[in-house]
Amino acid sequence: MKKKLETQRLYLREFTLDDAALILELNSDPEVIRYTGDPHPCITIEDAKRILADIILPQYKNNIGRWAVHLKSTNEFIGWCGLKDVVGEIDLGYRYHKKYWGKGYATEAAKAVLDYGISLKLQNIIGRASILNSASVHVLQKIGLSFKEQYLEDGDESVKYILI
Repeated sequence: MKKKLETQRLYLREFTLDDAALILELNSDPEVIRYTGDPHPCITIEDAKRILADIILPQYKNNIGRWAVHLKSTNEFIGWCGLKDVVGEIDLGYRYHKKYWGKGYATEAAKAVLDYGISLKLQNIIGRASILNSASVHVLQKIGLSFKEQYLEDGDESVKYILI
C-alpha cells in the first residue's frame, strides 16, 4: 500500500487494480453519483477495473491522482479524493459513501490534497460542483478556493472555484 497523505483522522493511498470492488460499490450508489456527470456508468467489476486502469492509475505517473481515503481508526475505505489533470487545469475532486457525509471528512481530505498540490507548485487548481450539490460547494469554499464562474455542463448548472 502506497500512502500519499495523512490527516488527523484519515489516510489517502494510491488505488491498485485490486480495488475494483471498492470503486464498484462506491459508484453503484445513485445518491453518490447523482451530481457527478460520469459519462461512463460503473455497473460491473469490469467497468470498475477499466476506470482504474484508464482513468485513475495513469495520473499517478504525474505524482497526482484520485486516492483512496481510509479512516485511520478502522482502515475502512470511505471514498476517494485527489487531483486530476483535466486539459490544462488540475481538478480537485472527491466522492464518499453517503454514510460518511456530514462528518467533515471531505473537507479534511480536500484541504490536505489542496496543500499537497500547492507544495508541488501546481498551477490552475480548480474544484467543480453542481450548483445543486450545496455540500460539495461548501467544501470548496471551506478549503479556501474562490468562486470563478457558473456554467452549464451536460444540462446541469455547475460552479467552478479556483485557487487564487
